[in-house]
Amino acid sequence: MLSSDAELAIPAGYTVRAPAEGDIPAILKVMADFDIARNGIAVALTADDLRGDWEDLDLASDAWVVRARDGQAAAYATLTDEGSGHMLADGYVHPAHWGRGLGTLLAQLTERRAQAFIERAPAGARVVLTNGTIATDDAARRLFEGRGYTLARTFYRMGITLDAPSPAPIWPAGISVREFVYERDARVVFETVEEAFQDHWGHVPRVFEEWIARTNRPDFDPALWFLAYEGDAIAGVALCNRRPDMGWLNTLAVRRPWRQRGLGTALLRYVLGTFYQQGQPTIGLGVDGQNLTGALKLYEDVGMHPTMRIATYEKELRPGVDLSVRAIDA
Repeated sequence: MLSSDAELAIPAGYTVRAPAEGDIPAILKVMADFDIARNGIAVALTADDLRGDWEDLDLASDAWVVRARDGQAAAYATLTDEGSGHMLADGYVHPAHWGRGLGTLLAQLTERRAQAFIERAPAGARVVLTNGTIATDDAARRLFEGRGYTLARTFYRMGITLDAPSPAPIWPAGISVREFVYERDARVVFETVEEAFQDHWGHVPRVFEEWIARTNRPDFDPALWFLAYEGDAIAGVALCNRRPDMGWLNTLAVRRPWRQRGLGTALLRYVLGTFYQQGQPTIGLGVDGQNLTGALKLYEDVGMHPTMRIATYEKELRPGVDLSVRAIDA
């Protein structure tokens, strides 16, 4: 359970409650206006994106919307238990309400809720709370460092706007591309992603039923999930969806036996070409700036550039063995 409001640093004139469907437009505006104020642009999220995030939460206890006296949404935060002792907090304060203690309030809410999740972690596992912010946000940096967080990683949102068709992909010998068919491919795509992401920093094992739930979202389009096969063996995948102002590459995964053969570049070129042909020349994705497999260079080599840097901070809640990926196993 959350601590009582009397124990929280709720600034005068503000109230906190769990979000509801009717709050979605206001929450999206808080998030967009925050990004624009800090970075000049916003990643266009939709109501379906928000609903998809909420599917993994107990809204009554894992998400908060802060309202000002005039009823306007002033801040928003969520806490997600990612399993294996790792929790992810995500918070936004509308620029009109900066400097009033709302960032501290969001940190208190997420940290106190995180305490209730510690016992869910496997015995002996290190329990960590992760929080992120735009890397140039000095106020957030001071807030996190003052509460015992340390900088762990920098992630990038990458983008490209094509003014001409992307060069055609050059496929490794024997590779063919198929579109996703749920009955045939759901389990094997999940296993491919899990296998490939064993080499990605911070990855924790996921459950198939939770991962595949994304196919139930209104914005899911199986024609934008591309699977690369060599014979009957799946070699890699590129899983995409459309956002209001761009195409988005959610996951690019190549299995170890097919790496260093140009398959990642070919899949990326295929994604760029597909979106361009469909009238969407702007494509974006997110990537770990220190990716263990060299993904950042792959994206830069096809002309993508960083549009936002996100600094990730960690706070240890319980010492132990870290069950997330920290290095590539030989």
